[in-house]
Amino acid sequence: MFANVPKLKLGLVAVSRPCFPKKLSERRRAALVKAYGGEIYESKITVETELDAEKAVLGVKAAGVNALVVFLGNFGPETPETLIAEWFDGPVMYAAAAEGDGDLFDGRGDAYCGMLNCSYNLGLRRKTAYIPEYPVGTADELADMIREFEPIARAVLGLKGLKLVTFGPRPDDFLACNAPIKALYDIGVAIEENSELDLLAAYNAHSGSARIAAKVDEMKSELGGNNPYAGILPRLAQYELTLLDWADQHKGARSYVAFANKCWPAFQTEFGFVPCYVNSRLAGQGIPAACEVDVYGALSEYIGLCVSETPTTLLDINNTVPASLYDQSVKGKHRARLAETFMGFHCGNTCSTFLKNPHMGYQRIMKRELEPDTAEPDITRGTLEGNIKPGDITFFRLQSAADTRLKAYIAHGEVLDADCESFGGIGLFAVPEMDRFYRHVLIAKRYPHHGAVAFGRHGKALFEVFKYLGIADIAYNQPKSLPYPGENPF
Repeated sequence: MFANVPKLKLGLVAVSRPCFPKKLSERRRAALVKAYGGEIYESKITVETELDAEKAVLGVKAAGVNALVVFLGNFGPETPETLIAEWFDGPVMYAAAAEGDGDLFDGRGDAYCGMLNCSYNLGLRRKTAYIPEYPVGTADELADMIREFEPIARAVLGLKGLKLVTFGPRPDDFLACNAPIKALYDIGVAIEENSELDLLAAYNAHSGSARIAAKVDEMKSELGGNNPYAGILPRLAQYELTLLDWADQHKGARSYVAFANKCWPAFQTEFGFVPCYVNSRLAGQGIPAACEVDVYGALSEYIGLCVSETPTTLLDINNTVPASLYDQSVKGKHRARLAETFMGFHCGNTCSTFLKNPHMGYQRIMKRELEPDTAEPDITRGTLEGNIKPGDITFFRLQSAADTRLKAYIAHGEVLDADCESFGGIGLFAVPEMDRFYRHVLIAKRYPHHGAVAFGRHGKALFEVFKYLGIADIAYNQPKSLPYPGENPF
């Protein structure tokens, strides 16, 4: 299986305005490389002219650089330095040197001033670049800024190389997962839409594969001995192999793949299981597999994967927390109000790494309809269940509305250490001011019920990724002191 997240190779190009000391920019470049300490290609061409810029870009491309830092060691030449962004075909960051490493006569660089003109010229060229929140600093400070650029660059590169593979149309009762695909092309993501019949034919073609036994052994090892539904594993193993082979054989000119697959109502009767556990295993291998043909859910998961470099999940913003459970597990232990808590749930697609006591189960909701009279489930087996482990999370989503404009939200929160006393892969989430966020972002801006979850706090990088993509509407859970537009002040 191919790697599903880009491997960064950073490059650094210093620029110098001819009427400023070139050696100042070169000395500061060397100090930045030393402070960064990681693997970065240092171009020895200090860009003063357009021809210098052309040579520098050709040089970093030849070295395999796929993400570039342009460093204003002094004021910088406005035209050549911004042509770099025009000629380099990967994500670009601009930052500038602070004073303090020399006298303020012959050792003053004025990059603080030059950064303003650089930004102005980038705007004239309509070129996108990452500019840190305060993009001027010492070598150590700039090294930290480059580290913050890394997850942003990974996500931007990942989207340029991503193919979203779907199977089946959105279920009729889930129009909220409607996915106008025009916006995917706007950000450079490819999509391959397939029929459920294509998936079934590919699955049947894997029947009797000699590879199934080894895959079953992997699943047994992951699930442990407490698995009353072990008989379903050969079917699930056959399905996992089907999707892995499809990803490998259909990526085409792209390098990375994510799935958005139909999983009900006909799936269980025709395949003989629910696909949730396989989706969780693919997530653990770095291949998001969104439920219910949620194209923008899969896209969001993939962005989170690139940013966090850990598996992500997709959950329903599902149900309120009963007051009795809140009193038992939250009140007096956490600062969250009852209205700031909710349960995030899906049938069983969360990677086992993030579940307490992960175990195989069956889809109770579907069993009521598909096999109500059987004592033991059969075709509804295949979920991965357990309470989600406590810890920091980032809840987020990138979504296209009917007008094909992209919008996004990001909220930091945490999963609390509580037994949700329910089924599926489920967690008790606490998000500051969730009640207001629910009303004035999720409802007011008409977001669907699916949210992507990255484990850890990754809001800062995600916000910059969305800015880089040109998303104008990026919502977040605003503090109580900051009203939402349209929020009743009384």
